[in-house]
Amino acid sequence: MVFRLIAFFVLLAAGLSLTSFQSESPVLKTAGPRMIRTIVIDPGHGGSDAGARGKFSSEKEICLDVSMKLGKMIEKTYPDIRLLYTRTEDTYPKLYERSNLANSNKGDLFISVHVNSTRAIRKKELIGYKNTTVYVGKGKSRKKVVKRIPQYKYTTLPSTAKGTETYIWGAHKSEQKELAMIENAPIMAEENYQTNYGDVDLNSPEFVALSLLKTKQYFKRSASFAGFIQDEFVKVGRVDRDVRQRPIGIWVLQATAMPSVLIETGFISNPEEEEYLNSEEGQNELSACIVRALGTYLNWLDQRQSEDAGPSQTRVTPIRDAGHTQRFLEDVEKRERARR
Repeated sequence: MVFRLIAFFVLLAAGLSLTSFQSESPVLKTAGPRMIRTIVIDPGHGGSDAGARGKFSSEKEICLDVSMKLGKMIEKTYPDIRLLYTRTEDTYPKLYERSNLANSNKGDLFISVHVNSTRAIRKKELIGYKNTTVYVGKGKSRKKVVKRIPQYKYTTLPSTAKGTETYIWGAHKSEQKELAMIENAPIMAEENYQTNYGDVDLNSPEFVALSLLKTKQYFKRSASFAGFIQDEFVKVGRVDRDVRQRPIGIWVLQATAMPSVLIETGFISNPEEEEYLNSEEGQNELSACIVRALGTYLNWLDQRQSEDAGPSQTRVTPIRDAGHTQRFLEDVEKRERARR
C-alpha cells in the first residue's frame, strides 16, 4: 500500500511537469524516443452524410482528399509514426466508432479534417414605390387613402467568408472529457501502468486525480498543436480565424482520450474557396501546413521531455506573436477560476 501511494505521487508529479506550459516553443528535433507513435486521421462526414455542399462539390469529398494527402505526407516525413484512418473511402463511420477506433488503438494524436460553410448573403435593394389604395376608419369616418408601398429587389449572393479555424474541446466542458477518459482507462494509462502499480480502481480518488491531470494535459497539448496549425496557414496567406473552443456538437473531440483537433480548412460556401479546396495545389498546401505544424508540435514535445533530463541544447522560437497560445490558456484558466 505504501509503495502504491509513493508510486502514485511520483506519477502525479510527472503529470504536473507535463502540464506546465512554457511560452518558448521547441526547435529542431531532439534525441530520444518519439512521444507520438500513433496518429489517427479522421476525414469528416462520408457516405450518406455529405456535409456542407458548394456549387459543384461536397464536404465529404474534400475531407477525404485532404486527409489522404495529409497521411501520405506524414508517412514520407515521419515513417516511424503509425497512421490510422477512420475512413479511406466514401463511407460513414458513426461518430462513436471513430472515437472508439482512436482509443482502442492507443492513439497519441487525433486530427479531424472538415470544411466550413456559411449562409448565402441576401441583399435587399429599394427600387421604387407602388401606389396602393386602402380604406381606413369605420362607418361614416371610413375613407379611401392612397399609400406608397416601397418595392424591393432581393438578390442572393455567395458567401464571402474565408479562412481556416481549428477547434479543440472546450475547457469548460472538461468533465465530459474526463468521463470519456475514465471509460477508456486502460487506453489512457501508460502501457506498463498495471504492471507497475497493480489493478486500477476507476472509482478511487487516485484515479480521478490522474484523469484530471490527463484532461488538463490533453487540453493544453491540443491548444498548442491547434495554434501551430493556424500559424502555418497564416504563413501561406490563409485568413486566420484562430483557435476556438467547441463546447458542444463535436463528439470526436469529446470522446477521444488523447490530444485532438478539428480543422476547418476553408469555406465551401465561398466560390473562390471552393475552387481552392478542390484543387490539387490547395489540398497539397493545406496538407503541407498541417505536416509542418506537426513537426513543430513534435519538437515542442521533445523539448519538454528533454527538459526533464537536463538543459536543452537547441530551442525553437515561438511562431505566434508574443506567447499567443500562452495568453489563450491563461484566459481559459481565468474563466475557470471565475466560475469557481
